[in-house]
Amino acid sequence: MIVSIIGAGIGGLSLGLCLNKLKIPFRIYESVKELKPLGVGINIQPHAVRELFALGFQKELDAIGIRSREVAYYSRQGDLIWSEPRGTTAGYNWPQYSINRGRLQMILYRELKNRVTSNVIKTNFTLSDWRDTPNGLNMKFIDRKNGNYLSQETGTIMVGCDGINSVTRARYNPNEGSANWSGIMMWRGTTRAPKFLSGKTMIMVGQKSQKFVAYPIHKYSNGEVLINWICDLKFPDDCDWSQQDWNKKGKLTELWPYFKEWSFPWLDIASLIKKTKDIYKYPMVDRDPLIKWGHGRVTLLGDAAHPMYPIGSNGASQAILDSAFLARCFERYGINENALMNYEQQRRPITNEIVKKNRLDGPDKVLDIVAKRAPNGFSDINDVIPDNELCVIADKYKKIAGFDANTLNSSKALMA
Repeated sequence: MIVSIIGAGIGGLSLGLCLNKLKIPFRIYESVKELKPLGVGINIQPHAVRELFALGFQKELDAIGIRSREVAYYSRQGDLIWSEPRGTTAGYNWPQYSINRGRLQMILYRELKNRVTSNVIKTNFTLSDWRDTPNGLNMKFIDRKNGNYLSQETGTIMVGCDGINSVTRARYNPNEGSANWSGIMMWRGTTRAPKFLSGKTMIMVGQKSQKFVAYPIHKYSNGEVLINWICDLKFPDDCDWSQQDWNKKGKLTELWPYFKEWSFPWLDIASLIKKTKDIYKYPMVDRDPLIKWGHGRVTLLGDAAHPMYPIGSNGASQAILDSAFLARCFERYGINENALMNYEQQRRPITNEIVKKNRLDGPDKVLDIVAKRAPNGFSDINDVIPDNELCVIADKYKKIAGFDANTLNSSKALMA
């Protein structure tokens, strides 16, 4: 009886760590030969941090990330629209972390390798085919670089944690095609600079069609921080956008005309962008919510199950929650289809709703509301949008995403 995990991203590694804690046998198959700390900044919300703390990662998270203190929304003119505390500052029992995605993946990977035997994680194994037999799943793996056959493996259950371009998902949804483009192109980078605002603040500036997002993801001994930034620009619907490639290089000249005058007393955005050595470019994409994740002995997890726009800081957090819930389902129901069914019944409606809300811009829609009502700026935000309207938008999203403070604090971690 063994759980076969396809993919060693944050979701796959989190599932492995959860299963290891519960002493449930598993193997992870990763297509790359060597895992490297790729990617830029992400945020991990308190409900997911709670699970990582239960797995023993508090010290590691504090070492490589920053405990977020607040999120603040600003108009194109640089005026404050709304700010609210985050993490423990907001009354949660657990913090929110701003962190480098690749560094998080590597600490999960290294720790899992320390906790298991050497043959549990297999790299350079790309899933090419599988079939269900009376004795379980037979899975065929190849070398992704040359297509050469590597091995046939067996497992009781298979969990596709293989991302937005999931081979597992595509097998059961052959007509789905490419991902859905939002019309937004994103440029991302990281820059070492003096801290801004509280030094632990996430900012959103502008509006959906032209937005700047930034937050620190690491603190240096001299007081400087590594700032992760994102520039969003809306393109026409007929734009020929490329397939998502998280390592595609972008050019400063592509975004500079739109942000070169964005400089405010609390942060010189133009200077920050200009000082960035490596800029990456990719489209903001998702996929339509599925009506079914599980197919016999196979299910999906994380971005393979519910790829969403990077709005509201939820992608990685939901993958971690998927992992904890699925592991407990295996513990309760056994390594079987019943466990997969219960996992899907709980997690699919929640994550599908987040995908839909993120398409409506989630909590970030306050930027568009203000830009529409006060296109030339404002002197008093209460003349544009009252506090209670802002609170309703923020609180509603938290409840949908599962990190309402009162609800979260009154329960315990799944992996506790």
